This record gives sequence, C-alpha cells and structure tokens, in this order.
Amino acid sequence: MRIPRIFHPEPLTVGSEVALSEDAANHVGRVLRMSAGQPLELFDGSNLTFAAEIVQADKKNVRVTITESRNDSRESPLYLHLGQVMSRGEKMEFTIQKAVELGVNTITPLFSERCGVKLDADRLAKKIQQWQKIVIAACEQCGRNSVPEVREAMTLEAWSAEEESGLKLNLHPRASHSINTLPQPVNRVRLLIGPEGGLSAEEISMTARYGFTDILLGPRVLRTETTALTAITALQVRFGDLG
Repeated sequence: MRIPRIFHPEPLTVGSEVALSEDAANHVGRVLRMSAGQPLELFDGSNLTFAAEIVQADKKNVRVTITESRNDSRESPLYLHLGQVMSRGEKMEFTIQKAVELGVNTITPLFSERCGVKLDADRLAKKIQQWQKIVIAACEQCGRNSVPEVREAMTLEAWSAEEESGLKLNLHPRASHSINTLPQPVNRVRLLIGPEGGLSAEEISMTARYGFTDILLGPRVLRTETTALTAITALQVRFGDLG
C-alpha cells in the first residue's frame, strides 16, 4: 500500500511532534481511517520529504512524530509562470490541477475583455483559496514537494507589464513560430493562455508591446484548457524534464 502524502503548511523538523491541519486530519482520520503507529509522508514546500508516524488519530485530530527527512526535488529545470484567463467552473480547476502535475511553478488568474467569469471581491478571494487547495492536492498526488502559488487575480495588461527575465509567449492560431522553432536554451517562460473566445486584436497588440512572442501549437483550434496543457507539455519536452 502506498504511504499517504500530506502537505503541512508550517516548516517541519526531524524529532518534532506536529498536529495535522483540519483538512489533513479529516482525510487521515475519517477517510483513510488510519491509526496510531501507521506511517505517513509529509512535505512542507521546502523540497524535502519527511517520514512520519502517527502518535494520535481520531476523526478530527491527528498528531504525528517526524522521524526522518530527505531532499527529494521533483522540479523541472524550466520555470513556468502560467497566466490563465479565467474560465468557468470545473474548466479552471482542471487546468490548475493538470498544470501543477506538468510542472508549472506559478499560476496567475487573469481578467481579459472576453473573460466569461464575473466575480465580486469576496467570491474571487474564496476562488483563489479553493484553487490553492487544488494545487496542494495535486502536489500530494503527483509527488511534487515544492508547492506552486496561485497569485491574486490581475488584469491581462497588468500581468503582461510585469518584469520577466525569461521568454514571454502568447498562443495565437495565426502565429508564424512554433515551440519547436524557439531558440535554446530557455529556463524561464511566462505563458499566456487566453479565454475561449480568444484575445481581442487590441489585447494581442498590447502583449506584443510588452515583448510577448506569438506561437502556434498546430492546425486545430483547441479549447482553452486543452491549449494550456498542450503548451505546457510541449515546453517541458523541449526545455524541461519530459520526454
């Protein structure tokens, strides 16, 4: 049986005894029905993994002792910052989950002219928290020990204007360049994925002013969530750790 992996939001040290978060305790105690003496693997976002043993467990509270640590980086040499124009409901959640599995380091939700998501400040803040939980769950599942950040939502232009030392890419169905024609080496990419209806002509011109390169994925029109994952995969194959 695979030892369950649990994220702990505070730094961990060997020999310490810690209480799991409420969500983690519920999963370990209520869902998995684990008990004292059983092993867990914890990670705290530091690229270390920690062997732990349960010392107390019930449906609401779980305490563990940290017995060992080891460096276990699963990170790609390619740093990827995904700027994703927000899509509705499960599409955005799916994109975030799979992007984390594919190695994205930072995710910024974006508003654009054709963005179909309209949220007030309170609902948007709750969405950001929900998306960060999806990131953590994806890390627990796929073995990543460094936890990507879901940043606060921004306008497309504000995000495009941010300083970035790496390559800036914008997916465009009529671009003349493909990922395979990009020069090597590349170790940082800021990747822009637009909404279902695409970016407006004015937005495309704006991203060009901020140094974005238009690239083409292929001859078929892809949905926004398919576009993001296809582009991330292609970039990891060419510059990262896939393939």
